[in-house]
Amino acid sequence: MSHGVSGEGSGGEGGVAGRVLVLNTGSSSVKYALMAGDRRLASGMVERIGEPGSPVADHEEALKIVAAELAGEGLGLDSPELTAIGHRVVHGGTTFTEPTPITDEVIGKIEELVPLAPLHNPPNLVGIEIARRLRPDLPQVAVFDTAFHSTIPEAAATYAIDRETAERLRIRRYGFHGTSHAYVSRKAALAAGRPRGNVIVLHLGNGASASAVSDGRCVETSMGMTPLEGLVMGTRSGDLDPAVVVYLGRTAGMSLDEIDTLLNRRSGMLGLCGDNDMRVVRERLAAGDAEAELALAVYCHRLRKYVGAYYAVLGTVDVIAFTGGVGENAPLVREIALAGLEALGIAVDPGRNARGERLISPDGSPVKVMVIPTDEELEIARQTLAIVSRTNPR
Repeated sequence: MSHGVSGEGSGGEGGVAGRVLVLNTGSSSVKYALMAGDRRLASGMVERIGEPGSPVADHEEALKIVAAELAGEGLGLDSPELTAIGHRVVHGGTTFTEPTPITDEVIGKIEELVPLAPLHNPPNLVGIEIARRLRPDLPQVAVFDTAFHSTIPEAAATYAIDRETAERLRIRRYGFHGTSHAYVSRKAALAAGRPRGNVIVLHLGNGASASAVSDGRCVETSMGMTPLEGLVMGTRSGDLDPAVVVYLGRTAGMSLDEIDTLLNRRSGMLGLCGDNDMRVVRERLAAGDAEAELALAVYCHRLRKYVGAYYAVLGTVDVIAFTGGVGENAPLVREIALAGLEALGIAVDPGRNARGERLISPDGSPVKVMVIPTDEELEIARQTLAIVSRTNPR
């Protein structure tokens, strides 16, 4: 149900002064990490909140469990050493383009954005409300998944549909996984010795997204109004002809809810071959499974297409960075996804790739290909503390 870890280094390049508790409150779980400098003092998760048979009835009880786990490590929620609490909030729309100190007014504006993220923003708000009640004296900050992508130009953010309809209903591309893309793009550029360079980030987990980052600013990203757009994912389709939705409704008689479930929960790798765990897919591929072979080919074809497109958007590329559970641990995906791009200066060294080294491109390659473990909790802590320091200078 939950666990705690103490003293785990996170490898951050800058460090965070002061202790920051990072909370990620989902519909049935609470993830937490207590950060000090670039280290995790404690981390864990409370799961199955409110589910049948679960001993955890609601989020308030879950956060009290988090507080008890921290106290058990001698790092109690009531500790005077705690500097701030940073909350992951999935959708900030165009309202929130940077981390924001939480006030009653800010909460009201996040509530207004619930139609854009009905599965995520409500539990995020529950976590905020309870944490404020438990520590009303402590600065608390909302860090938005969408904020890093708020710099993409209007030409990239705008869908070619009726303008009045789009503006009235706030239909545009927002992008997600922003804290991961911010962290990894900065780490990759620094590691490559090109801190003002152009970076393509491939965040590959059960959810997957790509971004094009120039001098630290995101200029393009693969996810759109929702996390469904873009790359092939574990259970999500990614890019799809929108007429497929109309076809499924008219021809198959499927309801909107049924179509939503199909595209978000029964598609992607799961839909293609019955498995959304890339480790299992690779095992099946090694055994000669044709469905697994096609699924991986579709997955990597979409990746290669986005790399080429983002190369065109950026003009030149200094670094391609793989991150996330698949990006960090699947050498075969990295190899296939970048195969045939040597004319663009992109290549993978087979030995380095197989060993999972940080730099996996050959010496002298114009484009450095790297594996950079993400650390979203450290990024949230860093952004939280930066805002607190700015708004509450000592």
